[in-house]
Amino acid sequence: MLETVETTQISAQGFFTLGRVGRRWVFLTPERKPFFSLGLNHIDSSPLRYLENLSRWEHKYGNDSLRWIAESVAPNLKQWGFNSVGWVQEISIHQRAHTPSFTLEEYCALQMPYCHLLPFIETHQWNGWHKNPDIFSQDFEDWCDYVARSQCTRLKNEANLIGYFYSDCPTWVHIRHPETEWRGPMFDPERLATEIGRGELLHLAKRYYKVTHDAIRRYDPHHLILGDRYEVQEALPIEVVKAAAPYVDVLSFQAFAEPVKYLSQWYQASGKPVLWADGSHRRETVQDNSGKYLDGEYYLVDGKWFAETIENLLQNPGVVGAHLCGGYIRNRYRRKGLIDEEEQPDEIAISEIQKGSQAVTNWLRQLES
Repeated sequence: MLETVETTQISAQGFFTLGRVGRRWVFLTPERKPFFSLGLNHIDSSPLRYLENLSRWEHKYGNDSLRWIAESVAPNLKQWGFNSVGWVQEISIHQRAHTPSFTLEEYCALQMPYCHLLPFIETHQWNGWHKNPDIFSQDFEDWCDYVARSQCTRLKNEANLIGYFYSDCPTWVHIRHPETEWRGPMFDPERLATEIGRGELLHLAKRYYKVTHDAIRRYDPHHLILGDRYEVQEALPIEVVKAAAPYVDVLSFQAFAEPVKYLSQWYQASGKPVLWADGSHRRETVQDNSGKYLDGEYYLVDGKWFAETIENLLQNPGVVGAHLCGGYIRNRYRRKGLIDEEEQPDEIAISEIQKGSQAVTNWLRQLES
């Protein structure tokens, strides 16, 4: 029997929310139908505007991003088996700086469910451009208010918005890439050896999640909070998750290795619904001497692995979605995508993804019966 559950939402009527069917967590659509978010990440049109591609972009889409989204992105995603967009920002340069998010107008052109990332902090494990903020400062509060005021006020009435992400792989106690060593982690992991240190981390994380939550709810009472997109292969102290629990609705994870195992562990540890927010495997590495691609190679997405992972995740009663680390277009820095710069699709990957999508469709039918 379908039941709604308590969330951080003040007013969820007419918007995505969370529910249970027996022990099974699910997203619920605005019409209160069970929904499993099967999303694609990293959607950016700029590879179509290199000088050698520009004439096609101008002729086919009239130099209009809204037209590109409506005529290319949305129909392709639906045909390929996706029912949502996970996160649109894409790698833009070698140092992993990301492109901007979609605007409200671009999301409206998409006409399908989506998630949106709010840049409250940008201490992503891949981002060497930003310093760690002083989370206890008034400046941090003011910044969070600005982010919510500038973005959530425009999105608050969007029925297709599933919810808000925060940082992509925040470096709470770890460092992943050499370019982030200069700033260090947000909290010294050596201090976790003592009870006092663990208490300090809990206090810091509570402040962060309360300020971000309150900023959103000041301007948007309607949408789910999906929180940080944690990296499962790095240390994630339980204090951070405990601090987040009252202020987020879902625990979100990036997992490129063993997502089934890690999401099971975190669901068992937290009891909260969990979302596989990012992950993929390479089917093949292709050497390319055109001079376009970083390191002279690009990657093909392993759609079979993604589909098999989805079917296994459906056995976890806490998993509410699975988002593929695309991208949509194979650009020259991420070097993987479901279509190339000439808009030729990877039919092998797509055919396998469609099998995973059909498994989700069948599973939802059984859940509703």
